[in-house]
Parts: sequence; structure tokens; C-alpha cells
Amino acid sequence: MADSNNNDSKEGVEQDISSDIKSAEEQENIKSKISSEEVKRLEEKEHYELDYFSKEDLVKEKENLEKQLKELKEKTEKLQKETSESKNKFMHLQAEFENAQKRWDKNRQNLRIEYTASVLKNFLPLYDSFKKALESANEAEKKIIDGFYTQFMNIFKSYGSEPIKAEINDEFDYSIHEALTSIEKEDVPENRILEIVQDGFKYGKEIIRYTKVITSRKPKPPEPEPEEKEFEEEESEVPIKEEEIIEHKETEEKEGKEKKHKKHKKEEDKESS
Repeated sequence: MADSNNNDSKEGVEQDISSDIKSAEEQENIKSKISSEEVKRLEEKEHYELDYFSKEDLVKEKENLEKQLKELKEKTEKLQKETSESKNKFMHLQAEFENAQKRWDKNRQNLRIEYTASVLKNFLPLYDSFKKALESANEAEKKIIDGFYTQFMNIFKSYGSEPIKAEINDEFDYSIHEALTSIEKEDVPENRILEIVQDGFKYGKEIIRYTKVITSRKPKPPEPEPEEKEFEEEESEVPIKEEEIIEHKETEEKEGKEKKHKKHKKEEDKESS
């Protein structure tokens, strides 16, 4: 009984081994079939592609691609050029706009200054009247006028306007002074202010009115006195003799006849030739 059981177990093991061997062989056969089919399929595909794309077609395709590439390069260069030109135009227009805006701002500022200066200039006669009134008024009147004068000057100062500082013996400056006349002074240097006729005013750097002044000048050096000389002129009249007159006339007549004779001779020579 034991031997029969052992034999049965051995046969079962052998059957299992043989079945495993068969399955392994079958798997290898299946793999080889699959690989052969894939190779065959690839070969068929390659053959198909080579048959479909001939050499002429490839050359044409290459030429078309080169042509398209060339066209694309030309379009790219053209677009780059247009882009560069557009960029330059934009930058130029932007610079012009900025410059125009700066000029406009500057002109607007200058117009504002000129307009304010012209308005302030119209009130300068009132300033002159206040100053004359203060100079000629007594103490009681000065106190009254001084209040109005101070208020008036505060309005001018609020706009940045003030009188031009000028004092006697200051050097004349043509940029802020206007010389009405000059007086000769030996004890004062030349081009010095002797008198302030009218005060000047400025608005910022703008001169509203020049300071009218009288300046000094050096006197001219005395002219040297002419030396007195006695000139003695002797006039002598020499009488002309009649013989000399007659001789001079005869000489002139003789010379005239010789000239006429020469002229007549030249004309005859021309006619004979």
C-alpha cells in the first residue's frame, strides 16, 4: 500500500513538471510569434513609407521647406525693421511731446510772471505818491499814511515784489539802474550814484522798473592853450610883361598848327593806302 502511494506521488510530481515545461515552451513560442509579427509589421511599415516618399518628393519637400524658411526669414527681417522704425518713431514722438510739454510749461510760467509784473507795475505810481507824502508830511500825518503804506508794501511783498536797493555813492549798474544824466565831479569816482530820482522795483528776477539815478563823471582835462605865433607873409606882385604874353600866344598858335598838319597828313596816308 505504501509503495503504491509513493508511485502515485511521483507520477503527480512528474506530471506537474512536464506541464510546467510545456507552459514555458508555449510562452516562449508565443513571445517569438509576437516578436516576429512586430518585426514583420515594422518592415511592412518601413517598406510602405519608403514606397510612399520617393526621392523626388523628398527633394521637392526640401525645396519647399527651404523656400518657406527663406520667406519666413524675410518676413521676420521685415517685421523687425518695421518694429525698429515704429519704436524709433514712438521714441521721437515721445521726446517731441516731452519737449513741447516743457516749452508749454515754461511759456505758461513766463506768461504768468509777465502778467503779474504788468499788474504790479500799474500800482507803482501809488507807491511814488505814498513816498512823496511821507517825505512832505508832518509827524501826525506820517503815522496815518504809514499804516496805508505798510499795508500796500505787504501786498507787494506777498507777490514776491520789492524795491531795488540803491544808495548814494553806489556804483552804477546798468542791469538795475537807468542813468538820466551825469554830472562832472572831481571829488567823486566816476559812475557813482549822486542822486536817486525814482525807486526801482523787481518781481523775483524780473525787473519791473529800473532805478532812475543821476551819476558822476570825471571832468574833461583842460585843453592846452594854443601857442601864439607870428606869421609874416610877404606878398609880392611881379608884373607880367606884354612881350612875354605875345610870345606865349605865338607859341600856342604854332603848336596848334603843327597838330593840325600832322592830323591832316595821317588822314591823307589812310586815304592813299
